Amino acid sequence: MNAKTKTGQAEMRGMGTGYRMPAEWEPHEATWLGWPHNVSDWPGKLAPIHWVYAEIVRKLSEGEFVRILVQSKVHENRARRFLRRAHVNLDQVQFFQIPTNRGWTRDFGPIFVTQEQPCLQRTIARFRFNAWARYSDWKKDDQVPVRLAKCLKHPMVPVTYKGNDVVLEGGSIDVNGAGTLLTTEECLLDPHIQVRNVDMTRYDYETIFKDALGITNTVWLNKGIAGDDTHGHVDDICRFVNPRTVVLCQERNGYDENHRPLAENRERLEGALLQDGSKVEMIPLPMPSPLMFDGRRLPASYANFYIGNAAVLVPTFNDPNDRVALGILSDIFRDRPVVGIHAVDLVWGFGTIHCLTQQQPVLSVS
Repeated sequence: MNAKTKTGQAEMRGMGTGYRMPAEWEPHEATWLGWPHNVSDWPGKLAPIHWVYAEIVRKLSEGEFVRILVQSKVHENRARRFLRRAHVNLDQVQFFQIPTNRGWTRDFGPIFVTQEQPCLQRTIARFRFNAWARYSDWKKDDQVPVRLAKCLKHPMVPVTYKGNDVVLEGGSIDVNGAGTLLTTEECLLDPHIQVRNVDMTRYDYETIFKDALGITNTVWLNKGIAGDDTHGHVDDICRFVNPRTVVLCQERNGYDENHRPLAENRERLEGALLQDGSKVEMIPLPMPSPLMFDGRRLPASYANFYIGNAAVLVPTFNDPNDRVALGILSDIFRDRPVVGIHAVDLVWGFGTIHCLTQQQPVLSVS
């Protein structure tokens, strides 16, 4: 790839052509998770979180490897005990002793891109991580892609722009695998709050997405949901479910603080186009009732589902709309079961299933 960053190109040293970021529903070789260990992620609730993880691993391991980051051999042995008691097939689970600060693998884990020319290859696009420009504990998480690339003997290339490393979290983007990407202005373009890349413009990001992920078309939504401490991750509001269709969260209660921003996102999508110039098809997805804990609203959203090979895992919140959301997604994903995962405890960490997982695509010709 041309490395002329001064003219406004992202630099991906060592990459060839024909690269792209596959869609989440495309076949996986594995799903990556970080086994929980940081009590500050779920203050007062860490104990039940292990069982939620065990259920996630049990469902995913029925269709792919689950690769789990652990702090040490002791930590690994503890995870194995939970998984055995949950009747997980441990032949489908692989452990990697790579220290992390926290457990949100979607955001700091490896982002894989594939390429077919000049040769079939899967590469880690090395973005940086700075804990959403909010927390101080991030240096171990930031090194996870580097350490995994060495451990797996896997190619990895840094993503830089105009000579600077690019910070990007996996939860801030969603792709259809055909050239279109979803993101939000609140997360990437706010010049004052949780700034990931100083002075970076819409054009700059679109250039990076094109060069690093094979994206030719970026759809910018406005804001995320209340309670989201990432400041606007798109995986809580809107997700591709096939190359032409998204599910979009909508709040029917006009008095709820999510009503107006989610309605504005719908208006934007009504005018948005896909990479081929056709309109984006939209399916509304309800929101659960506001979920509060310790006086704080939590970012509970059904859009934070994860598409595994053997199942679509959807967070549920003991809410009447659980059944509605599961029904909508079951009608969409007819090739694999849609499974609810109890996430009332999980969301106290300000994220749920999609935030915890990162897919590793199968290396194959599309």
